[in-house]
Amino acid sequence: MSSPTVHPLSQIAESLNDALAPLTFAPPVAYTYNPWRYARALRDAYFARWGQPGPRRVLFVGMNPGPWGMAQTGVPFGEVGVVRDWLGLRGELDLPDDYPVHPKRPLQGLACPRSEVSGARLWGWLRARWGTPEALFQDAFVHNWCPLAFLEASGANRTPDRLPAAERAALFPPCDQALRAVAELFTPRLVVGVGRFAAQRATLALDGLEVAILPILHPSPANPQANHGWAEQVEAQLSAALTPPAP
Repeated sequence: MSSPTVHPLSQIAESLNDALAPLTFAPPVAYTYNPWRYARALRDAYFARWGQPGPRRVLFVGMNPGPWGMAQTGVPFGEVGVVRDWLGLRGELDLPDDYPVHPKRPLQGLACPRSEVSGARLWGWLRARWGTPEALFQDAFVHNWCPLAFLEASGANRTPDRLPAAERAALFPPCDQALRAVAELFTPRLVVGVGRFAAQRATLALDGLEVAILPILHPSPANPQANHGWAEQVEAQLSAALTPPAP
C-alpha cells in the first residue's frame, strides 16, 4: 500500500524544521517556539486547503510568528478567529509534556482567547480586498520567512533581526532557502514583504528570480505608524501594484 502524498509546502516546512532543530539561542532568548512542529495539524490543513501549487500573482511574506497568532495556529499571521472562522481550519496542538512554555505565553491553539493585532489587521485587509478565501488564494498566498518565535524571560517577543550575529548566521540561510523554494512553487510576479525586514530577506533569498519585491508597513501595534489607519496606508502602497491594468 503506497504512503500518502506529502504536500510540497509540508515538505519544505519539514526540511526547514530539520535544518533549524539543532540551533540554540542564548539569553535574552529564554523560550523558542516552533509551531510548525506542535501545530503541524493546523499548518498542514492550511497548506492542503489553501496552498495548491501553481502560479500566484502575489506572495505575501511575513517575518516570524507572534505569540498570539502563528505561535497558536501554525498559520502565518494566524489570528485565531480568522484561522477558525474565515479560513475554516481545524486541528489540535501536539505539545510534548516537557515542551518549554512561557507561563505568560501559553499555547492553546484555536482555544486561545487572545487576538493578535497584526494578524487581525493583515487578514482583515486581505478579506476586504479579495472578499473570500477562495478569491484570495487563487491570486495570492501568505507565508512567513521563519517558523520560530523567540521569547525573552519577561515574555517579550524578540525578532530575528535582533539576535546575535552568530545566531543570525545559522538561522538566516535555511529560512532564505525555504522561502526561495516556496517562491519557486508559486512563481509570483510580486512578493510583498510585510515590514522592511521581510522585504530585505526576500530580496536576498529570491535573487535571480523574475519577481518584483515591495515592502509594506508592518501591522504590529508596536509600530506607531501602523496604529493610524494601517489598512488605508497599505492600500495606498499597493493599489497600483495589485490593480490589473485596464483592457
